[in-house]
Amino acid sequence: MSNHNRRTVLKGIGATAAGLSFGVGSASASAADERFLINLRKVSRGEIPDDVEIIHDLSRADVLVARGDQSAVGGATATAPDLRIDLSDDETGAIVEEKGPSASGKSASHNHDGAPSNSEYQWDKRVQDVSNELTDKPGGGRSIHDTTTGEGTRVAVVDSGVYDGHPDLEGVVNEELSMNITGDGFDFRPNGAGSHGTHVAGTIAATNDNDGPAGGVLGTAPDTEIVAVRMFSGQEGYAGDGLAGWEYAARVGCDAINYSVGYTVADTVEYPSLIALEQIISQVATSVRDQGTVIVNSAGNSSLDMDAENILSLPTEADDVFGVSATGPIGYGWGGKHSDNEAKWLTGNRLEEPTTEPAFYTNYGSAVDVSAAGGNADLDAIASNPRAYNDLVYSTVNETTEDGEVVPGYGWKAGTSMAAPQVTGAVALVKSLRPDATPDEVEGLIRETASMPEEGERYHGSGHLDLEALVRAASGKGGKGNGK
Repeated sequence: MSNHNRRTVLKGIGATAAGLSFGVGSASASAADERFLINLRKVSRGEIPDDVEIIHDLSRADVLVARGDQSAVGGATATAPDLRIDLSDDETGAIVEEKGPSASGKSASHNHDGAPSNSEYQWDKRVQDVSNELTDKPGGGRSIHDTTTGEGTRVAVVDSGVYDGHPDLEGVVNEELSMNITGDGFDFRPNGAGSHGTHVAGTIAATNDNDGPAGGVLGTAPDTEIVAVRMFSGQEGYAGDGLAGWEYAARVGCDAINYSVGYTVADTVEYPSLIALEQIISQVATSVRDQGTVIVNSAGNSSLDMDAENILSLPTEADDVFGVSATGPIGYGWGGKHSDNEAKWLTGNRLEEPTTEPAFYTNYGSAVDVSAAGGNADLDAIASNPRAYNDLVYSTVNETTEDGEVVPGYGWKAGTSMAAPQVTGAVALVKSLRPDATPDEVEGLIRETASMPEEGERYHGSGHLDLEALVRAASGKGGKGNGK
């Protein structure tokens, strides 16, 4: 199995990238239609013209999300463009995920009699000994969920919406608090932007309650409560709506925000206004953190060194944002070292690359706080062997039938978007054990208990998420975990 150059292989999944544009992104749009952000620390409210519409008032952070003539408000540092994120644009990589097939199209590569189990594809949970429901150990053994399942906590998923009709997410989503931040007139559920948010939510809090023959999947913290905040309307979303979602999540008492959205720009000289945007994001993040909420963000999938000159990956590089890079195996349940015994899929030398291997697409650099399981891929193998999708992260999805009906399903995705919710779930575990812990204390525990793979800080920050060590430390037992 060949080792792929990260930049070269990234082009192979470019069709799933999300494009960026500024304001409304249309050459024919008038200045009065532009969306932009206002920094009230650089300009007073009294200086804002009456014809500028305020879309979101984030005054706690001294930030406004507005529509109108940006040039009429303050100087160059007083405003920043509101980035439009277009999931249908394959030109440039704000969000890159390699989407695998849904469960209906998966290979029946199970290693036991009867129907295949959905949970056997959850290498990300099995390697962390999350639950005896997933363990490969005869007779079970001590698992994370023997100590905590995240009970008494609340996390927000600011994303494309969450399909709460999924059997593994029923009762998980707080319908009363969940909301649509876009103003498109619909609710918090997915509205044309695919299953990204549902996949993220399942990674955090799926309950494994599907009583069908294949069973369900299990999240890191199945007893946490999810507040779904939809920031995408169809294929389009705005950074300003995301920031408003952060403030809302903090206001309703969320312990963490999962923000698997990012905007990586390779040339800040060409786009100097992004420096002003970074400051605005930092102000909102600090406000959210001061309210006791941890912001967990995907570090980006452009295979870029974020420490390089003129590279800026937002919001990861903003202040008070916890950045997560992605790792994943090569050869989970397939390949030259594969065993037909499912219990050996994660043991010995069965993997070509370990689960802590930096994913080929992940951004890296000093803005990374920790790494976590986001999925990896040998794209040459995937082209000819569907079982190679096993190296991606398997979770809940929503699908749309030919008749337009939204139905539950399961599927594979890979990206730092899939790594971030591993950490968000970890925050819920910590807060369930230490409800009074501050964001500093929670993040400190995650960093201090992380294990360091051989690639070091460049790819892993303080190390790779280690749930066993984390939960032991949070429960006051100390000691090291599994180091996986």
